[in-house]
Amino acid sequence: NNSYQLSSVPLQILFYVNGIYYIFYFLATLGMIVYKSEVFSYPDDFLAPDLASLFIMAVLEVLRLYLGSKGNLTEEEAPLGLSLVLTVGSVILSVYFLVWQTYVLKADVIINAVLLFIYGLESALKVVAIAAFVS
Repeated sequence: NNSYQLSSVPLQILFYVNGIYYIFYFLATLGMIVYKSEVFSYPDDFLAPDLASLFIMAVLEVLRLYLGSKGNLTEEEAPLGLSLVLTVGSVILSVYFLVWQTYVLKADVIINAVLLFIYGLESALKVVAIAAFVS
């Protein structure tokens, strides 16, 4: 095996930042869903899907960051590739909270825009890292 390290330090830092930011994102989104359900006439049949989407996203996020981090540190393209695939799901859920959830507040727009920016940056770095591991 080659002696130099292929794993991406910027990607690893981004995974860490993403993990910290997602905790904030999750709590903020959960708080806003609760706030909206109190302040607005939130139809009951819309509250459950919004909450379910957030919890599915949280599970996806943990899995995505774990696989990405593991793939990067062990220099294996498979977990990193799987993490990249899971990012698609996270992006769709983030867009859901940005556009399609029952009530979209300005704060929703801001925190989702930041998350999507992180996903974009992370995905680009993942592709570069996968290319380095494969070559």
